[in-house]
Amino acid sequence: MLIDYLVSRYPDQDLEGDILYVSVARQRLFHVRHGRMISEHLISTAAAGLGSEQDSYRTPEGLHRVAEKIGGDVPIGGVLKDREFTGEVADLKHPDATRDVITSRILWLEGLEPGSNQGGSVDSHDRYIYIHGTGDEGSLGRPSSMGCIRMRNRDVIALFDVVDIGTLVVVLNN
Repeated sequence: MLIDYLVSRYPDQDLEGDILYVSVARQRLFHVRHGRMISEHLISTAAAGLGSEQDSYRTPEGLHRVAEKIGGDVPIGGVLKDREFTGEVADLKHPDATRDVITSRILWLEGLEPGSNQGGSVDSHDRYIYIHGTGDEGSLGRPSSMGCIRMRNRDVIALFDVVDIGTLVVVLNN
């Protein structure tokens, strides 16, 4: 059903291979390969809901691709700031919910829909929209991020290891 929707909505896209489907309503990320779901992950999208405007702290909808992969050698829970490992490792057993840290890995997204998530003040890449690990895994399963898509550290590491730059990512409110 997802592939049928994507074919009708994005007829010019090559939908073979890997697709990451983010269901905002379910707070889940589904990894689909050649039309078959191969994994499902608990996530968190933005506490402020959906939207694409710069500084809105919202998660952008629509079709994206993985533009960059960052952190391949960072330890689990390693804190990344400005896409660089700080040397700090978050205490995942005793999280500090007051800190919104990016951990373990980053899949940096680029929007593919001009005017919606690409270009101008709605550009997902310029807004630093990532799929990344979190120092507060207890926040997963409900909207709680500042716009990015948060995952368990082990899950984002596993995903990082199997998807390529260019992998399609679709964010839908269903």
